[in-house]
Amino acid sequence: MKGKLYLVSTPIGNYEDITIRALNILKSVDFIICEEFKEARRLLSHYKIEPALSADRSARLAAKRAVRKELFSLNEHNEKEAANDILHRIIQGKTAALISDCGTPLFSDPGHLLVDLLISQKVDVVPVPGANSLLPALTGSGLDFEKFYYYGWLSPKKDERRQELYKLKSIKEVIVILDTPYRLKSLLTDVVKVFGKGLYAVIAFQLTLPGEKFYRGTTGQLLSIAEKENLKGEFVLMIKNK
Repeated sequence: MKGKLYLVSTPIGNYEDITIRALNILKSVDFIICEEFKEARRLLSHYKIEPALSADRSARLAAKRAVRKELFSLNEHNEKEAANDILHRIIQGKTAALISDCGTPLFSDPGHLLVDLLISQKVDVVPVPGANSLLPALTGSGLDFEKFYYYGWLSPKKDERRQELYKLKSIKEVIVILDTPYRLKSLLTDVVKVFGKGLYAVIAFQLTLPGEKFYRGTTGQLLSIAEKENLKGEFVLMIKNK
């Protein structure tokens, strides 16, 4: 019988934001697929799910208090090669869980090629819902988001990023944008240049972490705050373009 692939959502910051189902699956599958070993080991170690080790004395002792799993890396650099290897294992009956560095797999993360490949081979792909940054940002924003437009990540190149923003001007909904922590100020600078200083917007900053905060105001005001406070951290930007 063929195995299965579980798409397991993991916390975006606060380790308490994981479901019982997710933990049970991570403990029961034959192997776990991750983006980066370092991030995966840190996460799994917190839940006493450890990477597999050689059967020396220390490993045997540790195995008494921790569940050990084989880890596979799958990222934008090796996805094609890794996907074929993972397919081979699952076809042989192994079960696997795909996790991203944080949040919901495939949500602005690698894994689409693997999922397409497994579906083409009639392998069951099972989503396991859980944490993500999008819905907490929207629900805490105070915005009316019955309809919204999720754009995700803009180009890191300034000229291309501004062209993308110009295209977004025609969308008269709440627009949701993500970017890396160190590009918040440059992103807001481009937003002000393209949309102007007067549009209402919200930054959901460091969601689920001790420093979580929502910054609300015009795009011009948010740029001033980001510059004054030198904001650097995970964020979701929501622009009320209507």
